[in-house]
Amino acid sequence: MSQQRLEVVDPAIAPPVWAALRNEAAAVAESEAALASLMAAVILNHKSLGAALSYQLARKLGDQELRAMSVREIAEEAYDSHPMLVEIAEADLRAVFERDPACKGYLQPFLFFKGFLALQTQRVAHWLWSERRETLALYLQSRMSELFQVDIHPATRIGRGVFVDHGTGIVIGETAVIGDDVSMLQGVTLGGTGAERGDRHPKIGKGVLLGAGAKVLGNIEIGDYAKIASGSVVLKPVPAGCTAAGVPARLINCPTCDEPAKSMDHTLSDTVYVI
Repeated sequence: MSQQRLEVVDPAIAPPVWAALRNEAAAVAESEAALASLMAAVILNHKSLGAALSYQLARKLGDQELRAMSVREIAEEAYDSHPMLVEIAEADLRAVFERDPACKGYLQPFLFFKGFLALQTQRVAHWLWSERRETLALYLQSRMSELFQVDIHPATRIGRGVFVDHGTGIVIGETAVIGDDVSMLQGVTLGGTGAERGDRHPKIGKGVLLGAGAKVLGNIEIGDYAKIASGSVVLKPVPAGCTAAGVPARLINCPTCDEPAKSMDHTLSDTVYVI
């Protein structure tokens, strides 16, 4: 255990998220002997967030058909080819910590949160898709769905700083686009309205909050900093800064609160202005 104490990293000389993650892991290894080997294998034995993340994804996604070592090599190849993926993962991790009141640090989501792990799986699958390795990308999508109950097509374009809370039951289609700093809860669907082909899925702007069970269907735009109330079915565009609620959804409370995705404010005003 004395060696684990030496693993503490000075945030002044390392990226803050990675330094904090290592320090949290070292503290757990020190205080909980049963988890010391897990902390070492997943975090403390690695020199960077990308290396630890590739190991963690491999540990979760590997199976008899695609072994963990192969998954790790794929993730490492993606991170080496496109280092921005690691920076984006760091932004996603920070988003979870800042927006989820149940999250006590970076270690929890990195090890256990399905939404974070599914999102990082999709980001690797999206890189594969962009490299025309579509079958392997779809394989990772299938594993993501089986393990995390989150089904996001590899072609979906997703910004940075995205928070997927709980994750269970989220379905996002092929031509959907999700902007930076979006937050979504369990049961969200970003889908089509029929069997049409081509560009057929929603475009979600920056800072949008998608409540639990929200369904946004069709090639429609949800403007920046809009809010989709829980359980709503949205079939028409939502202007920036507005709230949509109901089945089918109607526009209310324009403008809504500032930066709803960061405040995670799911409430509706007592005074409701329906448009």
